[in-house]
Amino acid sequence: MQQTLLKDTTMAEDLIVSNPQILDGKPCVRGTRLSVEFLLELAASGATQEQILAQYPQVTQGGLAAAFRYAADVLKGEHTWELRITA
Repeated sequence: MQQTLLKDTTMAEDLIVSNPQILDGKPCVRGTRLSVEFLLELAASGATQEQILAQYPQVTQGGLAAAFRYAADVLKGEHTWELRITA
């Protein structure tokens, strides 16, 4: 079970990136201009994961899960991830 958790965390870290030239460096799903903040706002407004994935096909199910995991981990305050800065 511990291996699965480590694998999921690594996958999430690989899918969430920050680029100062995209959305002023907000954490985004890799390969998109969709920020973690925006995806959380969609979910908070009542959109289901299926609706988000249908409306934004550039986001994979893994990317959406990574965004939620990233937000949850940041809010825990237990640790932060070093985001890969892409240019």
